[in-house]
Amino acid sequence: AIARGTRRMLSALGFATLTELSLVNGRRADIVALSEKGEIWIVEVKSGVADFRADSKWHEYDDFCDRLLFAVSPEFPVDILPPETGLILADAYGADLAREAPLKPVAPARRKALVQRIARVAAIRLHSLSDPEFVQGRAE
Repeated sequence: AIARGTRRMLSALGFATLTELSLVNGRRADIVALSEKGEIWIVEVKSGVADFRADSKWHEYDDFCDRLLFAVSPEFPVDILPPETGLILADAYGADLAREAPLKPVAPARRKALVQRIARVAAIRLHSLSDPEFVQGRAE
């Protein structure tokens, strides 16, 4: 529900999104959002306090996005989230950007590789929807 509302908000802001995108460092981003201008946001979705406390890897996304944000339900105790990240409050129907994340531009070569990966994974997933027997070229 949090991811769905977050993706709706990001879409309204002009972003295209993918979920569960594997990165070259072995991590899997919950939501990757790409703006029309090429800005990349990674959003970590946290369903509860235990989920957040069990996650010590969130800082490993910094080198793969221009902005790093957490998306949580409105009931989540947001004071435990790192202040150097953005904050999205979401439910199944929508979301609000409660705190903007600081801009930390991705290196140009990494940006190019990320945008190519996003495009490739999106195309493969779209192909899989129209051809359920498709297995060649899995990017994940």
